[in-house]
Amino acid sequence: MLMALAASLLLIGLAALGLSGIRETAAEIVGAIDFDQTLMKGMLSFLLFAGALHIDLSEVAKNKLPISVLSIGGVVISILVFGTLIFLVLQELNLPLRFAYCLLFGALISPTDPIAVLGTLREAKVPKNLEVTIAGESLFNDGVGLVAFIMLGEIAFGGREVSIRHVDALFFREAVCGALFGLTIGWLTFHLLRSVDNYQVEILLTLALVTGGYALALALHVSGPIAIVVAGLVIGNHGRRFAMSEQTRWHLDTFWELIDGILNALLFLFIGFEVLLLVFTWPMIMAGLVAVPALLLARWASVALPMILMRPWHKLRRGAIAIMTWGGLRGGISVALALSLPAGKERQLVLGITYVLVVFSILVQGPSIKSLVRRFALR
Repeated sequence: MLMALAASLLLIGLAALGLSGIRETAAEIVGAIDFDQTLMKGMLSFLLFAGALHIDLSEVAKNKLPISVLSIGGVVISILVFGTLIFLVLQELNLPLRFAYCLLFGALISPTDPIAVLGTLREAKVPKNLEVTIAGESLFNDGVGLVAFIMLGEIAFGGREVSIRHVDALFFREAVCGALFGLTIGWLTFHLLRSVDNYQVEILLTLALVTGGYALALALHVSGPIAIVVAGLVIGNHGRRFAMSEQTRWHLDTFWELIDGILNALLFLFIGFEVLLLVFTWPMIMAGLVAVPALLLARWASVALPMILMRPWHKLRRGAIAIMTWGGLRGGISVALALSLPAGKERQLVLGITYVLVVFSILVQGPSIKSLVRRFALR
């Protein structure tokens, strides 16, 4: 991502010197890729399955309370805190944005990006229970964020009043039905895997699960990300233990690690080159820089409040709140959701600020999380 961003800035610099043809050609190539569709309806299912495949379900069960509370309550707190702060910040910078739109902004930026988070946790050597909590939260909070994004989008663009009943129905359809659908397709695939002993066929079955299962989830209007995460947990735990030979396990892990590495590289390359399509102004850049501490404060509130309330039932490791706050990375999903907003000045402003937040998250928070873990968790 850093190399792609540097190349993009170099092209922008050359265009400023009068060599605009190269930048225009590059921007045309990048613009031909629909980032929103490519990520949300293509790459995301593969990346989520590859991540969920290696999550220990027994560890998830041990940490189910903090994962559940952070995935739901944490996202709601972050949306409210960040939405309010960014509303006040933009008013001060003379870039007013409606409060409903600021809350919508909070919904697209509050869920942590599982792709960025899982990649960082693998390098940081976070203690196991804390790693599972952070990974589990990032894998499941997308469903809550998506429900909030849809609901707040209806308020911001349609002027529609959304009732509690409507929110409950939307959450049940997207999140609960998505999880049940994922459990069903995971269980069916598990039985298919158990009926054969050929690693090539079994790898193809997991590919069919990811591509067909995700497409069917979207067609049924349930959460595709949650469905694939649950199916990945079933195959990675129950399927790995009872339906695969040692040879199949080795080949399956190697295959999905390769898919994960290739798609991660492509995703962050896309994010780096996306700057060619954005129009930045100094007020927008200033808003993005001021939004960084606002987002960190919202993340801290969304972690600290639930964790303190859960203290009687869940032991809090020293430094856990600091690590979870700094390790709550944002990535391609936030950019994709910002790109899905209706065209207009408001979209351009939100997209520009989102891009600054994502770049800071990946290039500053990601590389420095390891030193924070060493300071707190491993002391």
